[in-house]
Amino acid sequence: MEGKTNPITPAGYTALKARYDHLLGTERPEIVEIVSWAAGNGDRSENGDYLYGRKRMREIDRELGHLARRMKAARVLAPHDQPDKDRVFFGATVTVADQDDVHREITLVGDDEQDASNGRIGWSSPLARALRGATVGDLRTVRLPAGDKEWEVLAIEYA
Repeated sequence: MEGKTNPITPAGYTALKARYDHLLGTERPEIVEIVSWAAGNGDRSENGDYLYGRKRMREIDRELGHLARRMKAARVLAPHDQPDKDRVFFGATVTVADQDDVHREITLVGDDEQDASNGRIGWSSPLARALRGATVGDLRTVRLPAGDKEWEVLAIEYA
């Protein structure tokens, strides 16, 4: 997703920033302190604190870089500011029904804040892409690995 904008809700951006700040301001300094202490204990080749600390510091630095890129590309969109609330766009909470009349309520959020178990699907997921621009009563087909599945839009809300 390098070079593309990253749509995200205000709450999602706040969570990304909080994670970045926690890693940079709390976890990384603690690990640096442990590594410094362990390095002063002599032989580093068999020093578990030193080896684990260096490994954890690399993981933190990698995650900090990822979060920084995601925040730089972020485009914060508030769902309630959506001008056309009759169509499915970013931030919409949509009630859909499949061919077996199984109803499901989903909210289209940024890819960084998706949580399918809580009904929050990423903006670039197959179902979200199929629902974009739909109105109540529209039928949308989603291509899934198991085969095509059709969904009907029953309701659209914006928080």
